Amino acid sequence: MLEGLRVVSFCHYLQGPSATQYLADMGADVIKIESTNGAFERHWSGAGTYIDGVSGFFLGVNRNKRIVALDLKSEAGKEAALRIIDSADAVVENYRPGVLDRLGLGYEALKARKPDIVFASATGFGSTGPLSSKPGQDLLAQARSGLIYATGAGATGVGAAVCDQHGAALLALGVLGGLTRKLLSGQGTRVESNLLNAGLDLHAESLINFFSGGFRNEQFDRDKHLVTWFHEAPYGVYRIAGGAIVLSSNDPRKLARALRSDVLASMVELDRYESRDEYVQVIAELLAERTLESLEPDLDAEQIWWAPVQDFEGLRNDPQIKHNNVFRELPVRGGKVVLVNHPIRYDGEVPPLRHFGVEIGHHTREVLLEVGYRDDQVDAMLEQGCARTDSEQGRDAMAEYAEHSR
Repeated sequence: MLEGLRVVSFCHYLQGPSATQYLADMGADVIKIESTNGAFERHWSGAGTYIDGVSGFFLGVNRNKRIVALDLKSEAGKEAALRIIDSADAVVENYRPGVLDRLGLGYEALKARKPDIVFASATGFGSTGPLSSKPGQDLLAQARSGLIYATGAGATGVGAAVCDQHGAALLALGVLGGLTRKLLSGQGTRVESNLLNAGLDLHAESLINFFSGGFRNEQFDRDKHLVTWFHEAPYGVYRIAGGAIVLSSNDPRKLARALRSDVLASMVELDRYESRDEYVQVIAELLAERTLESLEPDLDAEQIWWAPVQDFEGLRNDPQIKHNNVFRELPVRGGKVVLVNHPIRYDGEVPPLRHFGVEIGHHTREVLLEVGYRDDQVDAMLEQGCARTDSEQGRDAMAEYAEHSR
């Protein structure tokens, strides 16, 4: 989709690497510039997960990129970065505000050198303002954006890095907007996204209802089964024998028939928002002893909007997830990693795997040769520590993965 466009990534952690992975999956030539010590993602992984010494965190957000390791504090390393940028259409970074400026690689410096550059920055709370210098991280953004307060009991976080991942999608969207503008007019763009805005965007519907409806915080007090503060009951999560299910918005008459309940049938005229707790408590009692096997045919017969609460062990065998070709297993050194594929399908296909750089500076030599360096110059940079490559496989790096390309 983006073949012919080059993006230089100065990104680490999750938001920036995920955004540039979206672009790389779509065909952009994404060149990730990491430090000679390796990107942050190499040195931490959730639950201590390493595949034959390689961080699962790193592997999960750096697919389809070419990886170059440079010491940006050295003149030779900085010059190499600038040469790569000269060949690029966009730069994406998520350092703290001011870091790239101090290195001479910030927006103003690059705009002066390359006026049509698309320069995209991702931060925690914004590049300016009272919180701009604060550390930005997903959980902090969940808290400050109100997501935790809205999730339940005012103290329950979402069990995934939702601000990071949504922020990544928004950042990629902004880059695509900038690239489209450049292609149409030749004009560059400064793109900015942040985790706080991403968190607020995630519950835009809720915020619109709250502020426009004149509600107060007391409206969030609700039965523990209810997922949101603004939906009618039974919109929530319910325990059943041996597991749990969710019920979405449903016709109360159909739900009463599905659960074979005279009590629910007598409540069909109830205001299911104002009396949401009362309604939910009846449903919770009805479901507590039911099994999934006994519920499924009854709920489906009435076309009830429902789903089982699926655990992670069940995801790999879910028939729809299998059909959607969501997971991809790849060899990593002597082990294997399971990746989550690009979420969008183009002409019915998952974007192919083109690059999978495992080692620090996996493609350093290859990229530097492309931007005009000679082999002996690359050798000198490697010897001086201005650049690094732990893999000299170069153009043969993908041979091992050819059979896994789809």
